[in-house]
Amino acid sequence: MENHTMLQYFEWYYPGDGSLWKKVKADAAQLKEKGIDAVWLPPAHKGMEGAKSTGYDSYDLYDLGEFNQKGSVATKYGTKDEFIAAITAAKVAGLQVYADIVLNHLGGADEHEPVMVRKVNPENRNEFISEPFEIEAYTKFTYPARNGKYSDFKWDFECFTGVDYDARAEETGVYSIQNQYGEGWADVLDTENGNYDYLMLTDIDFRNPAVREELKRWGLWFYKTAGFDGLRLDAIKHMPADFYNEWLDFLRAETGQEMFTVGEYWSPNDLEAMLKYIEATNGRMSLFDACLQANFSRASKEGNGFDLSTIMHGTLVESRPELTVTLVENHDTQPLQSLEQTVEPWFRAHAYALILLREAGYPCIFYSDVYGSSYTDTGTDGFDHEVTMEAMPQLENLLALRKSRAYGYQRDYFDFPNCIGWTREGDDEHEHSGIAVVMSNGDEGIKRMEIGQKFSGKKFIDHLGHAQGEIFIGEDGWADFHCEAGSVSVWSIAH
Repeated sequence: MENHTMLQYFEWYYPGDGSLWKKVKADAAQLKEKGIDAVWLPPAHKGMEGAKSTGYDSYDLYDLGEFNQKGSVATKYGTKDEFIAAITAAKVAGLQVYADIVLNHLGGADEHEPVMVRKVNPENRNEFISEPFEIEAYTKFTYPARNGKYSDFKWDFECFTGVDYDARAEETGVYSIQNQYGEGWADVLDTENGNYDYLMLTDIDFRNPAVREELKRWGLWFYKTAGFDGLRLDAIKHMPADFYNEWLDFLRAETGQEMFTVGEYWSPNDLEAMLKYIEATNGRMSLFDACLQANFSRASKEGNGFDLSTIMHGTLVESRPELTVTLVENHDTQPLQSLEQTVEPWFRAHAYALILLREAGYPCIFYSDVYGSSYTDTGTDGFDHEVTMEAMPQLENLLALRKSRAYGYQRDYFDFPNCIGWTREGDDEHEHSGIAVVMSNGDEGIKRMEIGQKFSGKKFIDHLGHAQGEIFIGEDGWADFHCEAGSVSVWSIAH
């Protein structure tokens, strides 16, 4: 078996010039050569901001850059034809394609209508702070420009649990819609804010069977149209778990495909919540390891005050490695974003070594670490900030090492607060495989580790080029491996 790696092929501030799908097509073959096996693409449908939308503000799921809606035909990333051409090119290159699915909410309704609601306390969504009263809510999605093509389903207040704006009073808030399917929120696992069913915009009500059927029809249409291989599911902690059980079972049965799926249940300090979700969905999907990403962020900021021997503690990959997608950064954690939880540049090579060169987890690398990013946005302080995220120079080497060397039995040496290491003893399928990794967040580090007697007398070098010199493996298969201060080294046979 080969080690596989996925790439999140976008970042929040990717230029809104309609070029991303064309870039995917142009880069596909080179990405495969670098050791990438799958690309996670951003939402392909039209958002409420039209050509400016990242796609997480879903407006029309059937508009993949085909209809003149919200001020443009193309989405931020390009047209429908360019999207399909990008997927075709990726698959020809040997890449799998994972589509981003955003079904928690809709935004940018075509019309408003009178709706009975109750106002709720935003800090405790289970606390209703008004009797039922009528507002004008933007809950009618009729898609006049699409004019019934692909689907004639019309959304109205019966399809939603809540909204955030009363057009009659011109007031914002969190309003619970009173419809035939319930007077309160849907039952979700996450208990933040009392009940976290409502996240933003116009919240979809999965208690309505017509909504579930329409979203199943759409999922099958999307698969037949685009031909993706797998899925990334957005904001699942705000949705009833049984919806995705039904939706995924339907899609897999209808397509006959395994449909690898990873969900975004972002609870960086609550591993138990993520494990409960895995239980509720009976292992139907993997989850991103938000807990590990939080450990990386904290370790990068605390420097030598962080105990590296605990870096894997309380993480999903430690508990359920077979259902874990590991990551260092994503579009939500990058600087100035809603879940900002950055990993400082000095520690990114450490973090990537931990997800790419170990046995457990399916690693996802981030667009900005491959290509770099530069942008300006407003921070929480109200001021504009210029951000430059440099491409990570060691990433290409780490990917090559994952693909060719990081195989075989793993021995861990997580036994010192400021210096940890592990070895992989290689296998017969991959010539020259076998590695020894050692990293420090303080002074120069040295770690005596066993890599196996089959390497006796072999010369090892640091393939990241951080540490100079050579190491020869002893007759017993052990050696002293070292790294520079605050650095990481990956020792392997000098070929």
